[in-house]
Order: sequence, then C-alpha cells, then structure tokens
Amino acid sequence: MHAFVATAESAQATGVASLGWLMIAIPLVVSAFLLIAGRRTDRWGHWLATLASWASFAIGAAILIQLIGMAPSARKMINHVFDWAITDEVTIPFALQLDTLSLTFVMLVTFVGSLIHVYSIGYMAHDADRRRFFAYLNLFIASMLTLVLANNYVVLFFGWEGVGLASYLLIGFWNHILENAVAAKKAFVMNRVGDMGLLLAIMSMIAVTGHVDFDTVVAHAPENLTVGWATAIGLFLLLAACGKSAQFPLQAWLGDAMAGPTPVSALIHAATMVTAGVYLMVRSGAVFVMAPAAQLMVAIIGAITLLFGAIVGCAKDDMKKVLAASTMSQIGYMMLGAGLGPIGWTLAIFHLFVHGFFKAQLFLGAGSVMHAMGDQVDIRRFGALRRVMKVSWICFGIAWLAILGIPPFSGFFSKEPIIAAAFSATPFGEVGGWIFGLIAMIGAAITAFYMSRLFFIMFFGKARWTSEAEGKPVHPHEAGWLMNGPIVILSIFSIALGGVLGATNVFERWLSPVSGELAGYHTEVHDTVLGHTTISVLTLALVIVGIVIAWALYIRRDVPQRAPKANALVRAARADLMQDRVNENLAMIPGQGLTAAVGYADRGIIDGIVRGLARLCGGLGAFMRGSENGYTRAYAGYITVGVLAALVIALYVQV
Repeated sequence: MHAFVATAESAQATGVASLGWLMIAIPLVVSAFLLIAGRRTDRWGHWLATLASWASFAIGAAILIQLIGMAPSARKMINHVFDWAITDEVTIPFALQLDTLSLTFVMLVTFVGSLIHVYSIGYMAHDADRRRFFAYLNLFIASMLTLVLANNYVVLFFGWEGVGLASYLLIGFWNHILENAVAAKKAFVMNRVGDMGLLLAIMSMIAVTGHVDFDTVVAHAPENLTVGWATAIGLFLLLAACGKSAQFPLQAWLGDAMAGPTPVSALIHAATMVTAGVYLMVRSGAVFVMAPAAQLMVAIIGAITLLFGAIVGCAKDDMKKVLAASTMSQIGYMMLGAGLGPIGWTLAIFHLFVHGFFKAQLFLGAGSVMHAMGDQVDIRRFGALRRVMKVSWICFGIAWLAILGIPPFSGFFSKEPIIAAAFSATPFGEVGGWIFGLIAMIGAAITAFYMSRLFFIMFFGKARWTSEAEGKPVHPHEAGWLMNGPIVILSIFSIALGGVLGATNVFERWLSPVSGELAGYHTEVHDTVLGHTTISVLTLALVIVGIVIAWALYIRRDVPQRAPKANALVRAARADLMQDRVNENLAMIPGQGLTAAVGYADRGIIDGIVRGLARLCGGLGAFMRGSENGYTRAYAGYITVGVLAALVIALYVQV
C-alpha cells in the first residue's frame, strides 16, 4: 500500500525557511494598509501590492533553493509561528509545512499571481477603484499561501475561508452591476456548502484522533482511523473539494464568476483557487487509500465533471465562459487522477501545475481581446483578429495547443499520462479502467473541438467587428506591454514546462519525498488495459478529429453574428446543462418553501400563542374590571361568598 505521506521526520525550519511566514505576512499587511489608507494611495498602491506579491515569490524561491540543496529525505521543515489554540485535549499551532508539495503550490501561486498583478496594472489603469482591487488581490495571495502552507487542517481552513472571501470580493468588484453582485453571492453561498464538508471532516478528525495536523491524521491514518471513519472523512473532504474546485454537483457558480475582472478569472478561477480542492485530495491521499469507496467517488466526480465542462464549453459564445467550462473540465482530469490513488497523485499535481500557466495565459489573452474589442465577450462578433493582434494570436495559439495536449507543448506531458493512468486496471479493476479511460479520452476529443472553435472564431474567418450595444464599428489593437509581457512569459512556460519537468521525470522525483514510493510514469503504462503507445496514438487521433470538425464548421463556413437554432442537447449545453434549474428545484425552491413554512409557523403558531395569551389576559382583566363597581353591598357580597367558600374548603379538608 502506498501512502501520500512524508518519508522524512519533520524538522524545525532553519535558514531562510524560518522566514517562510513572511510570504503570508507581507501581502496581508499590504492589503490591510491599502484598504485602511484609502484614496491617498491611489496613485501608487497598485505598485506596492505588486511588489508585495513579488516579495512573496522571492522568499518562496529562496526556500525552494534551500530545499533543492538538501537531501531528498530531508526536504520537509515545519515553521512554527505561534500556538493558536491550547486546550486540555488539543493544541493547534499556527505552523507552516515547507515540503516539496507545498513549495510547488507556492511557486505557482506567487509567480503566476505576480505576473497577473503586473497585467492588472495595465488592465485596470482607468478604474477609479484600482487600489481596492489590488488590495483584494493581495488578500487572495496571502490566503492561498496560508491554505497550501498550513501544516494542519485548522490553519488550512483559515486560508480556505480567506480565499473564499477574496473570491467573493473580486467577483463582485463591479457590484454596481446587479448581475455581478448576484454572481458573487452565488459563488459565496455555494462555496459555503462545500466548506461545511471541511468543517465536518475536521470535527471528525478531532473526535477520532484528537489531532488535526497532517503528520498525525494523514501519516498515521492506518493506525488512527477505521475504514468507516476514513470513508466518512474522505467524503467530507470530497464535498469541500467539490465546492472550491467547481466539481459536480457544486459547479454552477464558476461560469457566473466570470462577471469579475478578467485578471480575477485568470488568478482565482483558472490558476490557483479552484485547484485548492485537488490539493486537499492529494494532501489527504492516505485517508483515501484506506477508504476505497471514497476514492472511487473522487474518480467518479472527476470523470463526470470533465465531460460536463467539455459539453458546456461546446455551446458557449461568451469566450470567458468557454474558458470557465474548460477550467471545470481540466480540474475534472485532476480529480480523476487524484481518485486513481497513488498512481495518479503526482500526475494530478503535475497537470495542475502546468495547467496553471497555460490557462492563466488563455484568460489573460481573452482579457487583451476584450480590451481591444470594447469589453465585448461574444466571439461571434470577433473574427480575423490575427491580422491586427499578432502577439495575442500567437500567444493564444500556443496556449490552445498546450491545452489540447499536442506534443511537444506542455499539456501533452501532463494530461496524456492521466489518460493512460485512467486506463490502468487498478485500483478499480479492468472494467473500471476501460470506463475511466474512455471517458478521459472522449473528454480530450471534445476539448479539442470547443477550444478550436473558440480559437478559430476569434482569430480566423471574416472580421465581424461591431459593437453589440450600438452596432458601431470597433478598432481592435494590441494592448501595451504591461499586459502583453506577462502573456509572452507564460507562453514560454506553456511551450517548455511540461517537457522539461515531465519527460525527464524531474517533477516526479521532486515530489517523491512527500509522495513516498509512487508507481513511476514508465511503470504505470505497463498496467493499462491498452498499451501506452496505443493510448497516445488514439488520443492524439481523436484530438485531431476534434480540430478538423471545428475547422470545417467555423472556418470553411461563415459564422453568423447570432447563434443559430439548435437541437435539445445544444440548447441544454447553452443553459449549462440545466444546472441552475436543478439547483433551484432541489435546493432553492424547497429552501424557500421551508423558509415560508417556518415564517408561517412563527407568525401563526408562536406569535399566535403569545397574542392569544395576551387577549386572554385582556379579557380576564376586562371581566375583573366589571366587578369593581364601587357599591358597598357588592363588596359585602364578595366577602360573604369568600367566607362561605373558605368554610366549605376547611370542612372538606377536615373531613
């Protein structure tokens, strides 16, 4: 049995690693400063926030170098900051775990995040609230680093809630538009459903083990957890991951979240925040090894979501929503990898890492197109942009080839191994291998179609450059280098990163101190129900078929400015496969009914009883008031009746 646990004992952080807490503190303090200082920092606050993000990257890079210089078995250090909570039964420190897994995420979050900060300087140049926007970006960076650096689940939850708050603030940044405010609230509420799962998992850990740190709960799961408790905790963690990573059935918020500024989509909903669920699954891998049912559910959820997102992406004309559906689908691949157990954990993290670069590049490229087209997002009003936006066309094309998994671009080295691992006869038997493998392969073909559709309609064909609101022509042009520079840098990683880290097995060896003895890339393919070469050839052939179909439909033919009528499946895909209607019927309408029933019970029963008692007391008072008439003979009669009653009672008691 393999377990995703550290093979080295935890050592106290030394050297630059002892300053790891500054990676969180610097952007957090800058965020608070910009929010408190107000308009006085409008002219330079965005530069300070960008510098803070790069400072976190610099510290992370220094710690990375320190880890690389250590023996692989020693690449794990604990940076104890302070004791957060101390009780007779449990002590919860605020401590950071600096190992190869957490540093992988630190590099992704800080490097891509810092590039997006630079891009945002140009993108948000004319926004009156740019300072507040950058304060929220810094809050997100600090929260995400807290999440991935935590050495226990309580600190992780603190960062988990922080990224949820930052996401809410950034999605609804332009909240003067009603639909943006609604989208932010939708994301916040749906994430709270998932957060309940993480809370239940933490409470279960405390109840069963009395601990919440990874070393005790995860590393010693076989000694501390029964199969039943491991299954329950695993399912709770999966619920949390579904909410944060927009996986079925809690995926409905991601498309609406595109209401936020495009840099938000790139940072939070493509490269970093939505990957938190995958991180949680892999960090807790040993729990799932003990709970085959929960592990199977992770794979099933991933498989469903990768197809769900791909189908939705085929029918969208809003380019940001196409990319949102793509994100949902690609994270489905990561969840599928995480659900395959030890053979898939490193593959899931590798695809997560590589995907963060080319998907951020796609979103930033979409932002450049929006900037050029007067903030339009309807791809049917684009076309032939390669003539006037050559840098954007080339960079977007590189990211397009990467996400399709065309060799030698990065996506090939990260996604193709997951497809091969999905065909593995373990851990779900040969039938399970066929099912998951075919789903992953079909998902790759659909991805090729809808991403090619997006690319072809935007950059090829006839120019359809009109304003949707007024019908006036627009004049597309390249953005400045504050926006294009980060995209070009990301393009370099989209070309080479997968090959450098994947083909050489550098990434697998890097994660090995945390992952333990994982089945290597070259070992996995011998256990598949199809040969590795066969899988690669078939997958690539299906990808080419998807590209050819998109070329035939959207380059050889004219693209109308309005989407044509379509069959029931296409209409359902345009409506996100009715996910909002399902949520309304299963959750919102029953919830509203329950709220109305509780309100009626409160008004009709609880308040009715109180009002009834008040009326009864009022009636008794009115009756008693009538007996106080001021006549002496009446009072004498009352006294006489009272005396007689007292005598009768006394005689009765005596008898």
